[in-house]
Amino acid sequence: MAAFELARRFLQRERPRIRGPEDVLPYIQHIAHKNQEYFLCLTLNGAGEVIRVRVVTVGLLDSSQVHPREVFAEAIADRAAAVILAHNHPSGLLEPTPADLQITRQLAEAGRILGIEVLDHVIVSQHGFLSLKKEGFF
Repeated sequence: MAAFELARRFLQRERPRIRGPEDVLPYIQHIAHKNQEYFLCLTLNGAGEVIRVRVVTVGLLDSSQVHPREVFAEAIADRAAAVILAHNHPSGLLEPTPADLQITRQLAEAGRILGIEVLDHVIVSQHGFLSLKKEGFF
């Protein structure tokens, strides 16, 4: 009986919720000092709780090839209601590049078609972070 009760409690535990870009930092801070660009996807359930965090691609010094297929394949498998995208800038600059803005728009449109909302795209570096949503880029 005790084992069943422990299993029940484990399965019912509350997952951390994402309420704003600051809540994303514990999940992405580890890529801030990387020398290559890492692109991550956080999948969220309908309550805004984190399901999983995955590395989608590892790119070069200043770019990363990202395709909607790779981003949303895992989100669909997780039955995610929404995703948050994140990547690092090894240069330390937090200003989004034109490529960052283009892929964000492309992924937001793909998510809209699939019914999986792109809540934000966060850029992180050793100098801090920038939320594209909060800054009004999309």
